[in-house]
Amino acid sequence: MNFRSILRAGAALLTLQMAVSDLRAHDTGAQMSEVALAFLGTLNDEQKAKVMFEFDAEERENWHFIPRERLGLPLKQMTPQQRLLAHALMSTGLNHSGMRKAVTIMSLEEVLWQMEGQDQPEPKRSTVREKRDPEMYFVSIFGQPTNQGIWGWRVEGHHLSMNFTVHDGRLVRATPSFFGSNPGEVREGPLSGLRVLGVEEECGRSLVKSLTPEQLAKAKFSDEAPKEMLTAADRQVNPLEPAGLSEAEMTVGQQAMLHRIIREYLERLRPEIADEAWVEIEETGGVHFAWAGGLERGQPHYYRVQGATFLLEYDNVQNEANHVHCVWRDFDGDFGRDVLAEHYQKDKH
Repeated sequence: MNFRSILRAGAALLTLQMAVSDLRAHDTGAQMSEVALAFLGTLNDEQKAKVMFEFDAEERENWHFIPRERLGLPLKQMTPQQRLLAHALMSTGLNHSGMRKAVTIMSLEEVLWQMEGQDQPEPKRSTVREKRDPEMYFVSIFGQPTNQGIWGWRVEGHHLSMNFTVHDGRLVRATPSFFGSNPGEVREGPLSGLRVLGVEEECGRSLVKSLTPEQLAKAKFSDEAPKEMLTAADRQVNPLEPAGLSEAEMTVGQQAMLHRIIREYLERLRPEIADEAWVEIEETGGVHFAWAGGLERGQPHYYRVQGATFLLEYDNVQNEANHVHCVWRDFDGDFGRDVLAEHYQKDKH
């Protein structure tokens, strides 16, 4: 990696967190390519072999959010410079709020270690330490970062999976996008009171508690919340039934609450990415809200928001309703599947 590349990567790391409203998806795609190439330029051959995959490799859709061994290059096996560039790559897809949530989710692995492992005897103590490690988040790059053709990248580990697809220098898809939090609320130690995904929870609860009995009868499909998101880590998802209460059946104030939920998920991403996704949602319409479980804080609960093209799922049931999973999925576009099909169809002709 030459001096000029280091300067460019450093500048990217300092500026990518700025919410610049006039950027376009092409600018985002170009920045992703630039930072990915800078990151790759620091790797040795062994590291590159771990991080690089063909774009259409089966591993691209082999995503999950549980603590498991993954393919890719973990932060633990990177130099300090490489870790900074890995964070810079994350910053090309996330805004300051999303970046804060992502790295805080990573830090909760240390909280889990303190809760589960420090007082354990060996060898169980070492086993828990391996499982609860804030540096076991993996970077994977699929295809060649370029402004021509298709490539993608993923950062993934326990309770975090971010997947991006770039086509001809333009960011086209940012799903599946999974964020989770265990504990949902830290109740001991120096981080006591921290709720990484507290806004997602309270936005859903505010909307469901604003509903009239008639509206609630349509929105609530079960008194018992499912133990996990219904789509879990499925590679492809379809609309769920029952759809719930439609946006058209809500008051203006309730519609604003519904939009607030959607924006909270979208606005983890760079503003220009979130804005394009929001326009697509508005144009396709058909948005519904569904709920299951209790309405009060501390009771197991679940909600989903889905439209013609997308699904948001939120679940907080495990660990006495203190363990949050939430995801944004695209019915046709996860992993850039729709764009890839269009690309191959054009090549065929």
